[in-house]
Amino acid sequence: MPSIFRQGLFEGHVAIVTGGGSGIGLAIARTLGELGAKVAISGRKPEKLEAARADLDKRGINVFASPCDIRDIEQIAVFLDGVKASLGEATVLINNAGGQFPTPAETLAPKGWEAVVRNNLNGTFFMTQATAVKHMIPKKRGRIVNIIANVARGFPGMVHTGAARAGVDNMTKTLAIEWAQYNIQVNAVAPGIIRSSGVDQYPPELVEMSRKRTPMKRLGTPEEVGELVAYLASEAASFVTGETWYIDGGAHLWGDSWIIPDAENGEENPVPAIIAGLKGP
Repeated sequence: MPSIFRQGLFEGHVAIVTGGGSGIGLAIARTLGELGAKVAISGRKPEKLEAARADLDKRGINVFASPCDIRDIEQIAVFLDGVKASLGEATVLINNAGGQFPTPAETLAPKGWEAVVRNNLNGTFFMTQATAVKHMIPKKRGRIVNIIANVARGFPGMVHTGAARAGVDNMTKTLAIEWAQYNIQVNAVAPGIIRSSGVDQYPPELVEMSRKRTPMKRLGTPEEVGELVAYLASEAASFVTGETWYIDGGAHLWGDSWIIPDAENGEENPVPAIIAGLKGP
């Protein structure tokens, strides 16, 4: 899709995109890179990172790609040192890495809960804190954008990630206040259902149900998310901080997010049956 931003908007900037090997993360990396940023991408799967690196390099983007598990503070430290040595100090951090799986709360195993919260909440904080301390606070300059989810009215069917993402939403507000003195703006983006590799793990019936519950009656695209992130990472948003921006076709404002059956009339919620065959960590 054509960008509304001028070419060279991010020249002189180094942008880190976690989970940048595919899907929304790769789209964000492309957007920022094509607008002039040097881009560092991380992820847990080297083969995805290498494919993404090749894609970005083909587009003329100066890219550093290295595996990094955001749950591991030692790996984060090594990654950030690599970014600095290869590209320079980061001025933009996009916390996109995360993962979840559909499940009713009553069947969610402790292992699944802990895995998702550890990744989506703990890992996001670990990467944010380390990047700010090592790269941004000393220079008193930075933009942080946290990619969360549509948690405005809870997240039935994914209680683990709903709790974790809500934690990041509050962390966004908190850090926006604490780090305003360092000229660091912290915002969040909450995508709805997006047509990307991230939805491939979900049953088609579940995706279609989500589409129907979106007022605009379509799925979003990774490129649309990338454009919103570019705005929040740019100087145009220098007086914007502590906010969560929904990009979901109005889904957080309207429609049932979970079917509540009328048990007295023998109704059932079809969603648990749809996701019953899926296995979490």
